[in-house]
Amino acid sequence: MKIVLDTNVFISGIFFHGPPAQILEAWKSSKIKIVLSKEIIEEYQRVAEALAEKYPEIGISAIIDLIAIHGEIIDTEDIEVFECEDPDDNKFIECAIASRAKLIVSGDKHLLKISGYQEIAVYKPRDFVDLYLK
Repeated sequence: MKIVLDTNVFISGIFFHGPPAQILEAWKSSKIKIVLSKEIIEEYQRVAEALAEKYPEIGISAIIDLIAIHGEIIDTEDIEVFECEDPDDNKFIECAIASRAKLIVSGDKHLLKISGYQEIAVYKPRDFVDLYLK
């Protein structure tokens, strides 16, 4: 199963416990495949670096490298979506469309609001874990 992870879910999975960490564990054990675009990786990196200053004990660069190497990187250059109230969130939908992933995991209210757009479901992390990882 291919999924797109919102930045907050990815970062929360690295720094904290709970459903986001369970999702990253499922990815590490090859139960799911995370698809990303260049723009998503850049956002992961930017947010992770900011948090790494607060939590220097966590080796964030190794985790970003892992996702870049073992995630499926998709070219979204030919896809433009303008559906989200927050234009910054469109990159997650573009990645899902380009990769033919039918699922985005996010707690972001703007993404959750457009669940169903082009048959792409948006699930909160807890709902995704309960429905797909139990």
